[in-house]
Amino acid sequence: MAAARKGIECSTWRPRSKLTSELQLHICGSLFTLDKELLATKSSKIAKLIHRNPNADLSNLLRDIPADRESMDIVRTFCHGIGTNLTTENIVRVSCVAKYLGMTDDHSPENLLTRALTFFERRVVPSWNNSVRALKTAENILDHASELGLVDYCAKSIISKAMEDPRLLGESIKINIPISDGEDSNEENVYKPNARRKLFDIEWKSEDLSLLGLRLYGPIINAMIQQKIPQENIAASICQYAKTWLFSDDEKVDENSRREIVEALVQLLPHERYMVTCTFLFNMLRYAKYLDASSDCINGLELRIGKQLDQASVKDMMLIAKDEQYDTECVRRILKNFYMHYTGRDPTGLGLVAELIDEFLIEISADIDLKMETFVAFADMSVAASEGLSHRTSDGVYRAVDIYLDKHRHLTETEKEEICRVLNCNRLSGGACEHAAQNERLPVRFVVQALYVAQLKLREAIVPRILVGGGGGGGGSENSNSGFVKRQEKEEEGERMEIERMESKVKELERECDVMRREIERGGGCCGSGLSNYNVVKKNKIGKMSVWKEMKRKFGCGISMYDDCHCQVKKKKVHPR
Repeated sequence: MAAARKGIECSTWRPRSKLTSELQLHICGSLFTLDKELLATKSSKIAKLIHRNPNADLSNLLRDIPADRESMDIVRTFCHGIGTNLTTENIVRVSCVAKYLGMTDDHSPENLLTRALTFFERRVVPSWNNSVRALKTAENILDHASELGLVDYCAKSIISKAMEDPRLLGESIKINIPISDGEDSNEENVYKPNARRKLFDIEWKSEDLSLLGLRLYGPIINAMIQQKIPQENIAASICQYAKTWLFSDDEKVDENSRREIVEALVQLLPHERYMVTCTFLFNMLRYAKYLDASSDCINGLELRIGKQLDQASVKDMMLIAKDEQYDTECVRRILKNFYMHYTGRDPTGLGLVAELIDEFLIEISADIDLKMETFVAFADMSVAASEGLSHRTSDGVYRAVDIYLDKHRHLTETEKEEICRVLNCNRLSGGACEHAAQNERLPVRFVVQALYVAQLKLREAIVPRILVGGGGGGGGSENSNSGFVKRQEKEEEGERMEIERMESKVKELERECDVMRREIERGGGCCGSGLSNYNVVKKNKIGKMSVWKEMKRKFGCGISMYDDCHCQVKKKKVHPR
């Protein structure tokens, strides 16, 4: 080794003299001084330039050299016969500089380019981490590195290793997939994580592809998709890339670059459900809107969110509400996508989405800057989401209305009536109906409706108890225990007294309701006409519409329109005796 090094030094050393010409290059703010003749022994490019014009200023002809300080130091030390310090971080640039200067074996044996490519082949290509790091250094000289073939070598190495072990891209995201989705358990387009046996515990940390810029990351992920690498691992890599380049506060990434990133990542995202979380998708949509991304990008995100909206939370919904000032059309499109793609037979997902919209409406109702038109639009969506779900009440919508009226006390009576239009007294629970009948924030007309429905609910509760009370205490004769009979009689007496008090309350409510109804009928109005029609309005039962058709019809997925009236009450002509 020493003899070989001595031979190299003897063949390349030149005595310094005043006549020796020097080459000065400005590289990254530093001045590098090189011996022309010494460099010409290793560089065919410099030798040709000196041969054509010995007195020319070569620094002007080498302005486009793809070098930095470290690579020029390596070139200089190599020309002087000193050993080169090649590493994963500098190998790509040194190779490009050697190629640019023509430092090949054709010009000089065992030249720098051969040594660099040998190091690249033996130390970089076989390793995932080294391939990623080397590829990262190629971003600033991408054209030179691509021409030399280094980018393709690194990319192919990364793809082949990901095919062997997809976990190098990242572990699949764990999402609680609803079991009662109503779909077949063997559905192929829904990812269900499989348990994997870990035969070996890998201690080392794989380098993350999020180190790479979009120009390198995009084509590599596209190639992995073409090679059928598991989509859950690709999705995990995309999520990490978004966190690094999109969701971070790195000021080096400008808005134009972020827009390109979000649009590219949406194209790379798998279309299957449950590959990523709803929180991630809502965050992506938030940034896409803020960065004014393309309509295809926004539509793609809304579609993916809609497919798994039953996994979303109120916090997720608020992500797009903060910066977009409650984009009602965006939420409407997401809901429409959900109902169009929800094909399960179990209505569990429908109930989850209806509850989600109710909670979202309650959350935003306290915002003093929320416009009335926006609130009514969201309230209509909430009502439509619960339509067809017989077990759900409108208590959530009523609570949101109550909060909104409390935070917006400047509203006129007409505006309050417009807001209360979304409420259907028939779908309120007994407690909510009783609260509405005593709520001073509500308009008078709606209070009358609430009183009327409360009256009907009281009647429905009283009638069966009266029938039981009128049946006597025959059950006592079946039990020979006199103590039990006495207790039974006391309980029945207490029930009779309670019924009498309830009957008195019903009569009082009837009198109040009759007075208010006559007042409203004389004044006219939509609510008054609604009261006068309580006994005649009946629902047409031409055909029982399925839950799916009802949902799709409500959100524009069907062709029929739905009735806007929510104040109908079926009055049962049953009187207590």
